[in-house]
Amino acid sequence: MQPLRKRCLVTGGAGFLGSHLCERLLARGHDVLCVDNFFTGARDNVIHLLDNPHFELLRHDVTFPLYVEVDEIYNLACPASPVHYQFDPVQTTKTSVHGAINMLGLAKRVRAKILQASTSEVYGDPQVHPQEESYWGHVNPIGARSCYDEGKRCAETLFFDYYRQHDLRIKVARIFNTYGPRMHPNDGRVVSNFIVQALAGEPITLYGDGEQTRSFCYVDDLVDGLIALMDSADEVTGPINLGNPLEFSIRELAEQVLELTGSTSELVFRPLPEDDPRQRQPDITRAREQLGWEPSTQLKTGLERTVDYFASLQRAS
Repeated sequence: MQPLRKRCLVTGGAGFLGSHLCERLLARGHDVLCVDNFFTGARDNVIHLLDNPHFELLRHDVTFPLYVEVDEIYNLACPASPVHYQFDPVQTTKTSVHGAINMLGLAKRVRAKILQASTSEVYGDPQVHPQEESYWGHVNPIGARSCYDEGKRCAETLFFDYYRQHDLRIKVARIFNTYGPRMHPNDGRVVSNFIVQALAGEPITLYGDGEQTRSFCYVDDLVDGLIALMDSADEVTGPINLGNPLEFSIRELAEQVLELTGSTSELVFRPLPEDDPRQRQPDITRAREQLGWEPSTQLKTGLERTVDYFASLQRAS
């Protein structure tokens, strides 16, 4: 028996994560409507999908209502790197909050199931380690990063209020550091920064002493987690942490990138940015138990694929 073909809306679908999700949903036999305003997304990320009769690309900003007929909504729209979300912080907050209201309103109208791509940044600079979903976080509400952190926290509030007030079928995923091909070369994230600098032979910039930690999840694993959450029973609402529980220091990451690229770039140190978290590691017990999910891609393997992608961009330029 053929699986039911669903109509899936992916907001932010031309972005790094969204484009991989669109690919996977098409491979599963669904119709995909990719919506993006191309602030950080790129048409090139989905250009190979345009000839697929089950794929549609629409330029649209989620801060405005959208009227379409769909069965499932993956709400990924929002700039996710500090360079991009601090460029226009008011618009970043509007994208998280107004975008959530508009997509929840759409889900309510058409009775669609809806997933919110939230973030580990809701935990702020955590005082609990590793971070589990019951932790309420330690967030500066008026700092330079607040437009993103508090915008995502407010979006979660809206999702659960729609769930309680309107019996909406919701899913909330808290996404930890994710990397892989199609990352924006100038997004300011640590993996893309290090690879781009190493390939160019430029100094690799570390902030603070480089001993702050992150947990890096390869994009294919993360997409598996998002789909598993969407496919889960209605009573599984989340929030659920999706990320790799293996913790690495930023300096360890830089050393791996140097080894994989064969670069002779030197490490240089700069002051730590305001409110930059010292530790970031997900507790994924809930994802293992409720979704049967955990990442399987080793950091070295994922970095090799990501280095190959950025090297191909360098050759093409």
